[in-house]
Amino acid sequence: MDRRSFLKAGVGAAGFAAAGVSAPAYSQAANRTLRFVPQSNLANFDPIWGTQYVVRNASAMVWDTLYGVNDKLEPQPQMIEGETISSDGLTWTFKLRSGLRFHDGEPVRAKDVVASINRWMPRDPMGQMVRAIQKELVAVDDTTFRWVLGSPYPKLKYALGKTNTPICFIMPERIATKFDSFTQITEYVGSGPMKFVKEAWVPGASAVFQKFDQYVPRNEAPSWLAGGKRMGVDRVEWVVMPDPATAAAALQNGEVDWWENPISDLVPLMRRNRNIRLDIADPLGNIGSFRMNHLHAPFNSKKVRQAVLAAMSQEDYMRALVGTDDALWKPLPGFFTPGTPGYTEAGGDILKGPRNMDLAKRLLQEGGYNNEPVICIVAQDQPITKAQGDITADLLKRMGMNVDFVATDWGTTGQRRAMKNPPNNGGWGMFHTWHAGADCVNPAAYNALRGTGQQAWFGWPESKGVEDGVTEWFNAPDTAAEKVALDKINTAAIDDVVYAPTGFFLGYTAWRSNVTGIQKGPLPFFWGVNKA
Repeated sequence: MDRRSFLKAGVGAAGFAAAGVSAPAYSQAANRTLRFVPQSNLANFDPIWGTQYVVRNASAMVWDTLYGVNDKLEPQPQMIEGETISSDGLTWTFKLRSGLRFHDGEPVRAKDVVASINRWMPRDPMGQMVRAIQKELVAVDDTTFRWVLGSPYPKLKYALGKTNTPICFIMPERIATKFDSFTQITEYVGSGPMKFVKEAWVPGASAVFQKFDQYVPRNEAPSWLAGGKRMGVDRVEWVVMPDPATAAAALQNGEVDWWENPISDLVPLMRRNRNIRLDIADPLGNIGSFRMNHLHAPFNSKKVRQAVLAAMSQEDYMRALVGTDDALWKPLPGFFTPGTPGYTEAGGDILKGPRNMDLAKRLLQEGGYNNEPVICIVAQDQPITKAQGDITADLLKRMGMNVDFVATDWGTTGQRRAMKNPPNNGGWGMFHTWHAGADCVNPAAYNALRGTGQQAWFGWPESKGVEDGVTEWFNAPDTAAEKVALDKINTAAIDDVVYAPTGFFLGYTAWRSNVTGIQKGPLPFFWGVNKA
């Protein structure tokens, strides 16, 4: 029986028992509890240490940000009451808004902000850029901090309010200084609208968030990470259900209220249930990613990486993700989000037209491939990575590569991909992930595109062409110059194969009809969501 037949046959019988989770006890309090099925397990909970979206999504409830981008990708003040900028653009003075308080009862002070920024900067490409030109970052008093730069950085507010990981979340000074950027925190104290209930956290099964009654939301209407984060429920329970049939059955039976990312196979079935609502989660969609380790053989050879581009079929990957609905995917001969001003196909010819296995095999030979095992780390509990991983295993074998397929979970993938060890010593050769379209509209916060070598995102690609283009883009005086820089970036990223884009795709989200206020966007925003 194939996957789609199995899902259609099994969905009616699945439920909470199959997930190993107790069914909810319904009472008057049930309407104040939102039960949510996340994209994957919350295996760790440090929004700075790693870059997994599932961690970011939970963190956005617990920790707040100085600024927050809205649905127009404009940074708006969030924890900030206001800022002043010197005429030369070098000195920024920020004032925190009143009433900010951490979940342990302590007020949020400027020293907490300074410590949190210092912890965030080493892990984030924009943060690294700011740190390279920083002269001073100090707390002036409890509510004011000053940032002095050596050269202007006009996108500073965007850096502090962007949606892509790692986000500059603010935590108490004692935590931000106790745990450096490369050490996971063990205390989860924020100042956001929800508190993390650590004692109720069961990795692999569930996580619980409780409303923080002392949170003072902004007056503006909520829009992504901006505006008033008013909670319409008292409690959010994350219920981990890696099996899509189980999650679909739980949603249909009313055992859960919201499923973050239902697979497309089950969408027609759920549409027939009048108590379920479905919509595209984010019109900016996602970019599939085949991420290679540039430090070690075989993918330390550019020609071996190019062989993958010559052989891979984006349609195969996208069909595995979205099925037969052509409205849900597009081929992507580049790295920027389709339909946005930054989109370009410059240099992308190797990804167009019929696939060329003969060229791929020749490039493998020219690149010195010597039958080294390709350790493919493939998370089985994340449908997006599992579907792509199955295609890759077959592709690499047909190319003549020695495939070592390591079936694991998404939490373990997040741990292992950070290791720079050789593949035969606990390291890896490739893994699959995806990037939200909101993160890929330009180079500003596009971590996965950067070519800074040892300082780059997992895989550690080094590409002078990409970095030169990024510099040109930041310095561009107008949109025409930005477009020239984007073409250069795309061309260099294809040539050096920073990573292999597997295509552009849209995904659904699904919820019960008694739930209202769900925003479209790159992550599930829980503020403004109500349950009748």
